[in-house]
Amino acid sequence: MSDSRLQTDNRKQWMAVLAKADWEQLDTLWQQNKIKPEYELVRGPETGLVMAQGRMGGSGAPFNVGEITVTRCTVRLSDGEIVGHSYVMGRNRKHAETAALLDGLMQDPKVGAQVAQEIIAPLQKVHAARRQNAQAKAAATKVDFFTLVRGEDD
Repeated sequence: MSDSRLQTDNRKQWMAVLAKADWEQLDTLWQQNKIKPEYELVRGPETGLVMAQGRMGGSGAPFNVGEITVTRCTVRLSDGEIVGHSYVMGRNRKHAETAALLDGLMQDPKVGAQVAQEIIAPLQKVHAARRQNAQAKAAATKVDFFTLVRGEDD
């Protein structure tokens, strides 16, 4: 796998973690962090609607489910080279701005590892625990259907 492909995959992962993070947890981790860079807003944060699509059975023809509210933001770090982006569900403008800033910091070789350790990794653990909890709840409701064959009385 090429380096650019690996970087893209890693970036997708941390951006997903930031987008799905609970705002209070993200804000707490951000406030505890000592990295406070200067940055400028390039776009947003601004809120709009996007059309959500679904598929029957996960593989059928796509259909429109409805619109969801999304807030996006783009920031440029003070060095002028690094740009961070974010899209988060809902109207939380501060969440979008913080996520965009953290995306930019994760791309910075000087502080990216520190941000990954202090912010992204704890959020990943919380997300994994939430997913595991949801899977356990779903497994508890699983029903095994079976066919009982019986002989006919003569």
